[in-house]
Amino acid sequence: MHPHPSAPDPDEDTELADTHPPPPVHYAEQALLGALLLEPARLDGLGPLAPEHFGDPAHSALYTAMHTSSVPVAEQHRRAPVWLDRVLKAARPQAPGLTASYLHTLVHRCPWPGHAAAYARMIQADHARRMLREHAERLAQAATDASLPDPAATVLAQCDTLSSFLDTLSGRFAPHPGSLPRTPQPPSARRSAGEEALEEERALLACATAQPSRLRRMRWLQPDDFALPLHGQLFACLTALVRRREPIDAVTVLWEAQHQHLLHADFTPADLIGLLATPVGTPEHWGEQILRRALLAQAHTTALQIRAFTDDAANTPHQLATGSRRVLADLTALSTRWQRATHAPAAPSRSPAVPRAGPRLRATPAPPTTRVSR
Repeated sequence: MHPHPSAPDPDEDTELADTHPPPPVHYAEQALLGALLLEPARLDGLGPLAPEHFGDPAHSALYTAMHTSSVPVAEQHRRAPVWLDRVLKAARPQAPGLTASYLHTLVHRCPWPGHAAAYARMIQADHARRMLREHAERLAQAATDASLPDPAATVLAQCDTLSSFLDTLSGRFAPHPGSLPRTPQPPSARRSAGEEALEEERALLACATAQPSRLRRMRWLQPDDFALPLHGQLFACLTALVRRREPIDAVTVLWEAQHQHLLHADFTPADLIGLLATPVGTPEHWGEQILRRALLAQAHTTALQIRAFTDDAANTPHQLATGSRRVLADLTALSTRWQRATHAPAAPSRSPAVPRAGPRLRATPAPPTTRVSR
């Protein structure tokens, strides 16, 4: 095991050394603390380094103790280990396993006290990586926690928090060439296409066919938002007809779908006519449901991508910030469309309107290509 304050002999190796080697930042923390034990006057030249930046709790306790203990004058420090005794006494309440032997180990682990500021920057960089991973984990949790009363609002709030953290990260660490991470991206998670999601998408297509004028006010919804690609392609057919100001009904949509090569043995003209036959509710309601699912799915994908960056220790803070901003852009764009959808005024309707909250869907037979086995 690597040297640790709670070990009886910090220099003794155990069988765990091969399976749990200490990360590079562990040696940076040891080197910095050793430098400060040797030359306590260097405490004032470490910039914004804070105790919580240390990964090892005992090291954090030592650094806190150094800031709360009076620094001896240089001559006194050379003659007696007064500084070491003060630091050890101040740190022990938070780290009872600390020993005088480990403090001497830290002194020996410091290659050069004059490099203390460089060691401090290494510790700050690793802390930034850990914090970015925590933000990604919170975003993933918000996107997948079914118990949240309003997961979309939680995702938006966490997205803003993550963006603010990236601003701070960019300002704290200098840019350098090679700013994009070379970390391979994890495979894209497949969108969940449960029966409820598919029913909502079918409802949107039927309602949009029956009330096509509403699509002009629904530019916040895009074909890629649909869980089933076929439904997204049919939605693109509808928006194309609206854009060209052509008549819209089930037959004209069928004709457009034929031109887009969407019909085949498993999705026949009769299947499409049946899908569009029974509109229930309003396009806006079903569109919001589809967009909400897309928002949560994109948030989860973004979190996984950022987490992959943080898992790669080769990435510098600047690379982490740049790569994370790039993958966050898609989520930010989708968030903007969600805000536009949910803050837009409801469209007037001449018919005895079904409320935008939407009715409960009845179970209807699904076309062969969209049926999901339970």
